[in-house]
Amino acid sequence: MKFHLAFIFNYIWFMPLIELETKINADIQTVFDLSRNIDFHKESQEHANEKAVAGKTSGLIELNEWVTWEAVHFGVKQQLTSKITVFESPNYFVDEMVSGTFKSFKHEHIFASDGEQTIMIDKFYFQSPFGILGKLANTLFLKRYMTNLLTIRNLLLKQKAEK
Repeated sequence: MKFHLAFIFNYIWFMPLIELETKINADIQTVFDLSRNIDFHKESQEHANEKAVAGKTSGLIELNEWVTWEAVHFGVKQQLTSKITVFESPNYFVDEMVSGTFKSFKHEHIFASDGEQTIMIDKFYFQSPFGILGKLANTLFLKRYMTNLLTIRNLLLKQKAEK
């Protein structure tokens, strides 16, 4: 019983990581640019009525630029500001939360060419507020919810890049 409780405690306590790999039949620059395109992001999150309301609100976001997103998640209108903190075209960029409903998040976008394909890897680290209750929410539903959002976005990105 001790082992199981320790495992559950460690799983709940540490920052969750969502890691997705998507193979896309398009060149690396196209995939990289689409991944940082504000207008595409708005399209991919229409179901949450997501829109850019401040900062860089259209086009390709660059190093040290930021965007404030407004969207409805879990029936609540929310705002989240993220900034591009690392930018190495066309292989890597990072966006990190500056303010918003998470305690923190960091999203690594990694790109590699593989012949005619681009391999796109997302590493999304996040922490919820509210201490142990937030950590419990991560485990019960938030990690699954965020994985679904990223999976839908990646599918739409793949479809658009392969046209």
